[in-house]
Amino acid sequence: MLKLEHISKSYDKELFKDFNLNIEAGKITCILGASGVGKTTLLKMIAGLTTFSGTISRPDRISYIFQEDRLIPGLTVWENLKLVNPEATQEQINTILATLELAGMEKRYPKSLSGGEAKRVAMARAFLYDGEVILMDEAFSSLDLALKIRLINYFANLWQLQKRTVIFVTHEIDEALLLAHNIYILQDGVIAKQYQIDFAFPRSLDTSLDLRRKIVSDILNDKL
Repeated sequence: MLKLEHISKSYDKELFKDFNLNIEAGKITCILGASGVGKTTLLKMIAGLTTFSGTISRPDRISYIFQEDRLIPGLTVWENLKLVNPEATQEQINTILATLELAGMEKRYPKSLSGGEAKRVAMARAFLYDGEVILMDEAFSSLDLALKIRLINYFANLWQLQKRTVIFVTHEIDEALLLAHNIYILQDGVIAKQYQIDFAFPRSLDTSLDLRRKIVSDILNDKL
């Protein structure tokens, strides 16, 4: 379990004060909240990329999927993957590429990939890295709905192979419902509400329709 205890963090304003959160191991956790509430800052604190007061119990090795794919332009898909894990076997890489329907693209360079393909390579890289936790920052933003759903399903397929602990942040309820086991609503520096989802993958937007209505209703009626 990844634990955040008595976390405080301020920039121009106070984002967190005595914040506590336990993340369930081997599950996908979503931090859902509006822009500016501190979602990305929360990930950066977990990753050790920004200072804070308090304690975070976390593994040393963490994968991070950013909004941008951040592939190395001068390296092929294969070389980008080997860069994060030089010890990875051909079988391991082939399995991940096949799961993401990227087989046969090993020798291609990032500039020749579509946006969706580049996102999938970034996912492959995160799962190939030998880390216990994967952090994901608005990785499905700025995508049309059809592509977003496909990428979420690809990610779920990869997760089912390895069952890593995943924490991702978003402001999109549908992303949370399609991918998360646990959803935490972040509001005013506290966890205002928690929801659990036990539906199997792959999910459709209709699968969690009742829960979606409840979350929207809670937000609109200030029941958080």
